[in-house]
Amino acid sequence: MASQPVVIIGAGPAGLTTAYELAKNGLPSTILEAGRQVGGISQTASYKKFRFDIGGHRFFSKVPMVNELWHEILGDNFLLRPRISRIHYNNKFFDYPLKATNALAGLGPVEALLVGFSYAKTKMFPSPNEDNFEQWVINRFGTRLYRIFFKTYTEKVWGIPCSEISADWAAQRIKNLSLKEAVLNALLGSRNEKIVTSLIEEFHYPRFGPGMMWEKCEELVAGYGSQTLKGTKVERIKHRHGRVECVSGRTETGERLDFEGSHFVSTMPLRELIAAMDPQPPEKVVQAAQGLRYRDYLTVVLVINREEVFPDNWIYIHSPEVKMGRMQNYKNWSPYMVPDASRTSLGLEYFLWDKDEEWTWSNDRLIELGVRECAQIGIIHPREVEDGTVVRMEKAYPVYDHQYLAQVQTVRQYLETLTNFQTIGRNGLHRYNNQDHSMVTGVYAARNIMGGDHDVWAVNTEKEYHEEGQSTPDNAGDRMVPARVQVTVQEPLMEAEEELIEIVFARLDPVALGVAVGMVSGLVIFFATAILVIKGGPVVGPTLSLLRNFLYGFDVTWGGALVGLLEGGMVGFGIGYLGASFRNLGMKAYAQFMRRREEAARRRNLLDKI
Repeated sequence: MASQPVVIIGAGPAGLTTAYELAKNGLPSTILEAGRQVGGISQTASYKKFRFDIGGHRFFSKVPMVNELWHEILGDNFLLRPRISRIHYNNKFFDYPLKATNALAGLGPVEALLVGFSYAKTKMFPSPNEDNFEQWVINRFGTRLYRIFFKTYTEKVWGIPCSEISADWAAQRIKNLSLKEAVLNALLGSRNEKIVTSLIEEFHYPRFGPGMMWEKCEELVAGYGSQTLKGTKVERIKHRHGRVECVSGRTETGERLDFEGSHFVSTMPLRELIAAMDPQPPEKVVQAAQGLRYRDYLTVVLVINREEVFPDNWIYIHSPEVKMGRMQNYKNWSPYMVPDASRTSLGLEYFLWDKDEEWTWSNDRLIELGVRECAQIGIIHPREVEDGTVVRMEKAYPVYDHQYLAQVQTVRQYLETLTNFQTIGRNGLHRYNNQDHSMVTGVYAARNIMGGDHDVWAVNTEKEYHEEGQSTPDNAGDRMVPARVQVTVQEPLMEAEEELIEIVFARLDPVALGVAVGMVSGLVIFFATAILVIKGGPVVGPTLSLLRNFLYGFDVTWGGALVGLLEGGMVGFGIGYLGASFRNLGMKAYAQFMRRREEAARRRNLLDKI
């Protein structure tokens, strides 16, 4: 029976950060890790001295504490790397983040026109409900862009229709990104006052991959007297009278070990955690945990006999004709990830359920699939592939379906009855956290053990949709959607009525509508002019020529078509911008009128309340 003040289950970013924070404050711990490597999904695997990341991990955070921890642990072993990524769709590559000229050229003028109409329509008639990912994205990008750049890839990752994915996932993962923000970023560059994580252009990355960070952290906590036991899978968590007493683990050799402690921290998936409880929780808790789903992940790593394959760090594969979801070029993350500069290693990422037949395929069969699909989309020639391997990662992504929130809440309420037990990290909270948010939960858990009072469940929950600015109530907990107005008989109606008006008649974004109307106006003039020029004849476009009274330099020629595109776009932007602004002012005035009317009604009824 081993005993330490704290027992931590899992040596990923959350678990090791907890151990590190405790160790710096003189409190040793025992970390139990089921795998052979630390780092969890942030580990760096290797094959014949080729190193590869499990999914690609940028070291960028808006949390100062996390940035300080990263540099405190790893020192000078960070590289500053440029972010280059693209989308592969319809046999074309699109820059991501969006570059307007690149997207226009890739989509073609007709498709660009249809995208503009679709976006304008959505902005004028948005869906009143945002219960699922599909509705959430369409409200921000329009139906056509959603189908091109979101639907196929998202359904590859999650294995379920976008309409079955909770809007929480979109709000958390792409919360600040909108078409307006992407267009402004493309035209004006990054703006320091509002950094959208999805659009950053450079990031830090450890010299030898993210696993370097956690291997160093393991070394540091060992120096403080903590120990990390790899290859030890936790099977039982024994508790009594509202406290965990010990956990039982089994080593790779079959030896069973018990670990006592005063405090326990777990990063286990909630489904496995509840199954390991001894005695078992109430049946409703067990059923809730069993209902939680996880998406599994594997990477087919190919060693390519070519110095340069493509310039990107990664490419999103939106093409529906291949199963592959994303492709990593590890050499472009760090040149130290390959032992030979004349070779390139690619990671072809597949998102699966563990019941899918591909999950049980042999490595050779998976490598064959990867080579075939990589060649199919034109990245490599099969004869360039020298070697390959496969890395699997179970339960890599907690699934945000429509049931998950209620299920997690049931499990959470039960776990909170255990006074010396905390769950943290991506799987410990069933939340698709990035590495930095998982680390914050680890710091909070450690400080709670030392007498603090931090809510680890509150990390990476947003109090508002940043684009709409609609706050959620404090008791909304984990659900990151705008709050619905609830009116009780005791509540003053004027505030609720005004809020209802603002929700029903949602504020239009003047810049977004201006861009949409400007794009449509410019393209309509361009194509109308182009059609007449192509048609030709002795008298070309006498009616359309009237536009020269409004657009300086316009005539029915190819040069005039370009003038119409630019000036028509600017005029359309102005019309859209002013239209949205005046409409917003009108709605604000209407809301104020309703408030005054309600105040008058309350004064008339004042005697009834005395």
